[in-house]
Amino acid sequence: MKAGARNTIADVSSIRVGHATDEAAKSGVSVIWPVHPATAAVHVAGGAPGTRETDLLAPENTVERVHALALSGGSAFGLAAADGVMAALAEAGEGFAVGPHHIPIVPSAILFDLMAGGNDSRPDYRALGRQALRQASTDIRLGSLGAGTGAMTATVRGGIGSASSVLDGIGTIGALVAVNALGNPLIGSTRHFWAAPFEQRGELGYLGWPALMPEDAMTLRLKHRPVLPNTNTTIAVIATDAALTKAQCKRLAMAAHDGFTRALWPAHLPMDGDLVFALSTAEPGSTPVGIETMIDLCASAASTMARAIARGIYEAKPLPGDPKPAWRNL
Repeated sequence: MKAGARNTIADVSSIRVGHATDEAAKSGVSVIWPVHPATAAVHVAGGAPGTRETDLLAPENTVERVHALALSGGSAFGLAAADGVMAALAEAGEGFAVGPHHIPIVPSAILFDLMAGGNDSRPDYRALGRQALRQASTDIRLGSLGAGTGAMTATVRGGIGSASSVLDGIGTIGALVAVNALGNPLIGSTRHFWAAPFEQRGELGYLGWPALMPEDAMTLRLKHRPVLPNTNTTIAVIATDAALTKAQCKRLAMAAHDGFTRALWPAHLPMDGDLVFALSTAEPGSTPVGIETMIDLCASAASTMARAIARGIYEAKPLPGDPKPAWRNL
């Protein structure tokens, strides 16, 4: 497997991403908008999620495809971003037709950025959702914007990361993530990324792992001690143009969580809401992949997600009032 031409989730056919940012409040919204509705599922592995419209993504439930996904800062206030996305899509005639109505399906997830050093204003997340949808394209920016504007980790600021992998004879898989982890993306007190073994094309600066692991490599470095509840969460999307059923999308989302554990120490804690949406953009009626191909996709989901998380840290830029330094300033 190798990185795609853009090395972002936009290498997956049909995927567009838009960001809307309120730098004063240090918050924002990121929208993933497939050209056509995509088969979707979700897996939550953290203990404190904030979500909307995720129950309908369970494999046993009726809705198979979604029209967009919204990732937002703002804690529970940020769930309003999906209102703006839904309204804009409905005005454009997108959504499931029910009589004279169009009802877009826009599952969403939020992270907590209310203590990121921004002002005390509360952004209009509905308006930010609309704006992010309008900005959606295949030219995806990374770092301190959108849902990652106020993101922080235990040691450095977080941000929006993305990566892709091309699997010969199978298709492309891509990840997009807003990294706001309770844990540490770096090995101990070093500048080295836990995700370094998966690096492609110098996307993490060719640092690799340290020649010798530092003695503090296993030291728990958390964003807050004592841990503050609900102040964290890494939210992500894994997408592929390979044909998957809804149940296979669920398995892909579960496998992508392995990328969290490859890139963050620790992850999936009681006080974060770590979550992965999975999308398949294949045409309706396409024959789903077999088990051997699914194994390859799951492995790639984990490595691609790990790279995307580290890229979110690598590409982040400092903003005034940040409680944590940017990685580039270490």
